[in-house]
Amino acid sequence: MGRRLYVGNLAWAVSDQDLRELFSDAGKVENCQVIVDRETNRSRGFGFVEMATDEAAEAAIKKFNGRDLKGRAIRVNEAQARSTGGGTRPGGGRDRA
Repeated sequence: MGRRLYVGNLAWAVSDQDLRELFSDAGKVENCQVIVDRETNRSRGFGFVEMATDEAAEAAIKKFNGRDLKGRAIRVNEAQARSTGGGTRPGGGRDRA
């Protein structure tokens, strides 16, 4: 099974297809997604690429981390598992005196 990569510092104009074309140079790409804001429908400046093999993922990190894509130096590393929880304190987030 392959690995999911985080791709950050994306230019607003970068599309899913742009990521697929770039990362296919490192190996088979299973899935690509630029994360888009629901309200504005504009890129949030990051995305994810799932490579088919661990070897392709390692090659992509080495080859593309720091590389220029549409005028921005992108960051590529292994995606971290999404943390659970809402990040608020119990009781509505207020400090009690």
